[in-house]
Amino acid sequence: MWPMLLTAKVSSSKEVKNSEIFPTSAQLFFISISVSSFSQMSEKHSNNSSVNVPLVADHGELAQHKTITYPPSAQDTVSLFHTCLNGLNAISGVGILSVPYALASGGWLSLVLLFGIATAALYTGTLIKRCMDMNTNIRSYPDIGELAFGKTGRIIVSVSMYTELYLVSMGFLILEGDNLSNLFPNAKVHIAGLAIAGKQFFVILVSLIILPTVWLDSLSLLSYVSASGVFASLLIILSITWTAIFDGVGFHHKGTLIHWNGLSTAISLYAFCYCAHPVFPTLYNSMTNKHHFTNVLIGCFLLTTVGYASIAIVGYLMFGEEVESQVTLNLPLNKVSSKVAIYTTLMNPISKFALMTTPITNALKDLLPRSYKNKVTNILVSTMLVMSTTIAALALPFFGSLMSLVGAFLSVTASIMLPCLCYLKISDTYRNFGCESIVIVILIMAALAMAISGTYTSFMEIAHHLVQL
Repeated sequence: MWPMLLTAKVSSSKEVKNSEIFPTSAQLFFISISVSSFSQMSEKHSNNSSVNVPLVADHGELAQHKTITYPPSAQDTVSLFHTCLNGLNAISGVGILSVPYALASGGWLSLVLLFGIATAALYTGTLIKRCMDMNTNIRSYPDIGELAFGKTGRIIVSVSMYTELYLVSMGFLILEGDNLSNLFPNAKVHIAGLAIAGKQFFVILVSLIILPTVWLDSLSLLSYVSASGVFASLLIILSITWTAIFDGVGFHHKGTLIHWNGLSTAISLYAFCYCAHPVFPTLYNSMTNKHHFTNVLIGCFLLTTVGYASIAIVGYLMFGEEVESQVTLNLPLNKVSSKVAIYTTLMNPISKFALMTTPITNALKDLLPRSYKNKVTNILVSTMLVMSTTIAALALPFFGSLMSLVGAFLSVTASIMLPCLCYLKISDTYRNFGCESIVIVILIMAALAMAISGTYTSFMEIAHHLVQL
């Protein structure tokens, strides 16, 4: 899965700091919520507005390429505007603070890679829609994997998606703790004689603030939370630009045309900006008028790419090669516009955490016996998930490199490689080796190269941190 905040230095030329988080997912990015099984679909349509994604399900209908039309469900009630908000929040924000560092790592010509990855991600998003149009039984991203490659495909898609979402959610908490501890270094609280201070205190505090948002199970309600995330991303761009133009920072750096050694880092960061594909089936099924979904994708990708390119150029011109993995770390703290940007960045994880964890909680709730599926157990499962991510965020000191691994491997896999492979299999396009098949094969090969290169770099960084422990 979202894109904002989750960033880290992974280039060999720049030292990674434990407090800097590298974006993964997912910009992701990811609301993938859906029904628990198609054998129970009619009942859920009439009795339950919450939807689930089982890890493995026995879907007889999915094995057949036939269209079965179901009555409109309670989920088919999200308007075009609210769908756009959810889509923008999933794609935008997560990587918005890291793209200046990505541009500095790769040089000016790496902007071509940003636009190329955006175009490829938009295309694979339409492939997901086309897969769903071929079989209306598909309600989630794992369903697409099962239709293409059986239960093995479902497991691969589910594990990839849920792992990325979980790790991104952990990264959100770490990011909040890092930023707040820098703003308030002396904060401390005593509980039962135990002093909790610094980053650990703020990670726990933010998890408590986020907790009520994960209890929401309606995309229409979550769209209002999404609106705050979209607004926050726009405000960050405007406030940083204001700092450059009116607060004396200026645009004094010319930059470098290309850094060959940093292209792997740049590609990983750019790719993660568009890793919201697991949310697309949910957004598609939630729409009142599904015929407009392609227009939603085009609008969301266009707006987010303009935002990414704008902040990347502004940040690189402001700070050049010295730009940090989070551009807000370069901002002068004595300027009002800088404070607006810094405080606004803290809104994004809070607005996106629920969207990231909803698919995981729904999958966990689907594992419960039917008699235990009620509002109370739903809240308990969501609460336990937040607790586990909080504990993991407190326990992993070098999470930045782990995030870079997730971004390079899982995000590229979920957003580019898997949609292409599933579409080839479901549509039987591979049997007719035409222009579209050639394009898809090229995308698969490019995604494989990005995954290998980025994963290797990330593993080297993780090994470096392990040696230093």
